[in-house]
This record gives sequence, structure tokens and C-alpha cells, in this order.
Amino acid sequence: MTIRLTVRTAIWRSHVARVAGAVDSAGGGLIPVVKGNGYGFGRTWLASVAADFCDTVAVGTVHELDGLPRGLTAVVLTPTLSSPPGSASASSGPVMTVGSQAHIDALTGWGGRVIVKLDSPMRRFGGRAELTTAAERAGLHVIGVAIHPPLGGSAADHATAITDQLDDIDPSISVWVSHLDPEHYGALPDTHDYRLRLGTLLWHGDKSALHLDADVLDVRPVKAGDTAGYRLGSVTGDGHLVMIGAGTANGVAMIDEGDRGSLSPFHFERTRLTLHEPPHMHTSMAFVPQGDALPAVGDHVDVQRPLHMTAVDEYRWL
Repeated sequence: MTIRLTVRTAIWRSHVARVAGAVDSAGGGLIPVVKGNGYGFGRTWLASVAADFCDTVAVGTVHELDGLPRGLTAVVLTPTLSSPPGSASASSGPVMTVGSQAHIDALTGWGGRVIVKLDSPMRRFGGRAELTTAAERAGLHVIGVAIHPPLGGSAADHATAITDQLDDIDPSISVWVSHLDPEHYGALPDTHDYRLRLGTLLWHGDKSALHLDADVLDVRPVKAGDTAGYRLGSVTGDGHLVMIGAGTANGVAMIDEGDRGSLSPFHFERTRLTLHEPPHMHTSMAFVPQGDALPAVGDHVDVQRPLHMTAVDEYRWL
């Protein structure tokens, strides 16, 4: 089993540098996000890349704090219901996020730095600006507030969701924002200092630099009416079953097209391969009709899958 990420290194690093430079030109304050699986690159490795040009990164949860480069400040984006491990102070340790009184209560007595999440159209976490006062009364050191617009809508909509709340925010603390491009970030009012969290745009913004594929492990001839697979489904015609070394263990799944149903995530020679059954654990079984382009054992098939949801086995840096 191998699912492989090929990276055209010069193009990828050039894009990352270009985005970081654009944020610097727009006022600075870039916070690279390295949460989850590190956007397919691995969290600790990606954090080491971010450390080359930033002193602060954002991780997803308290469980993602281990293995980060020494001297790098970590901001935990998801609220926790228990204090993070280790001691904390107003100048050291991770920066936590609170978005309700319950989150503040969970950190009472911890005494570290926090960012207070404010309401946004997301309606996920967040409260009113007065939540900052509650955090300070609990002995927490508030260094900023966060406004998290949804993915839906335009960049202008996202900027509006932020600027609509600025009048209620103390100008002495920073405003942490996301889902803005450098242009709209630079156009925010100069009434406050801002920090911009970037993940997808920073790491995946130039998709020409990234390519996923998987190994073909076996090819077996079949006839119409033969049964195969975990559910012994009937083969629809003469052709071949192709065993692809990637499945749900890698996060590979069918592509949900809504009313159009589900599509296979695999392609060979620019043609989508039909799956005999949904991916399973370490192997996916595709059916190739007689006469269609047929991969051989050892060939690679392309994988259409979001990197932040994919467990990569092998990296190739070109």
C-alpha cells in the first residue's frame, strides 16, 4: 500500500514565500496554520517550515502541541474543557482559545494567555466582546479576540463580518482573523492591530505544485456476472479488476456529488476509474471494461482527495 504526494519543491516554496510576503506588505501578522495532519505534509514537519519565517503557528487542539520546534509559540484554535499540560504564564506556554463561559471556567487557575472568540456568521464558538472581561476576571491574560468568518460567501463578505464588530473591540488588543486574502486583510480599518491565520491559501494555494497518486497492486481478469469484493457485488461486464493501494485507512473515500451521487476518486490516463465497491481500509477495487486503458501492476493512478483529509505514506520532492 502506498499513497504518494509528489511536490514540485521550487514552485511550492515560491508560492509560500509569495503569500507570506503579501501578508507582510499588507501589514504583517501572519499566523501559519499547521493543524490536523499538517495539510497532508505532517504537522511537525510543516511547523518546522513555518518556523523559518514566523515565530507563531496555529494548531487545532491541545493534543497537537507535541513535537513543535523549540521557541515557536503555538496558538490552539479549538477550545478545551481542561487546562493544557504544563505551567503557564502571561509570556510562555501555548495560547488558548475561549469562546464561552464554560471554556473560561475550564482554564480558571491556569493563568496563561488566551484569545477570546467572538460571534460570527459561523455560529460555532464565540460570544460578545464582554467575554474578554470575564476571561480577565478569571485570571487569564487576554492577548486578542478572534473573528472566524465561514468559508461561504465572498472575501468582501468575510471582511464585513469582521468590520461589523470592530467598534465593540478594545483597540489595545489584537484582532485575529481568517478566511481573508492579503488584499482584503490589508484593507481592514487601521483602528486595530490584526493577525491573519492562513492554512489552505498558504500551503495549497498553487495546486500545480502538488500531486497525489497510489500504486496499482494487482490486475485480475473478470467476466460479466462474476462476483467480487467484500459484498460479492456482480461485475457489470467483461474486463479487469484493478487493486489500488489506497483506501479508508488513508482517508480515501468516494466523492460526494450530492444529487449526482458518488464518484470514484481515482483516475488513469485522464479517465475516471469506476470502483467496483467503495474504498476499504488499505485497498480499493476498480473495474476497467474490456478495451479501456488498463493500468499494469506497478503503475500509479491519480488520487482526487483533499490533502488535509489524507494520510500520506510517501513523499517525493522534485
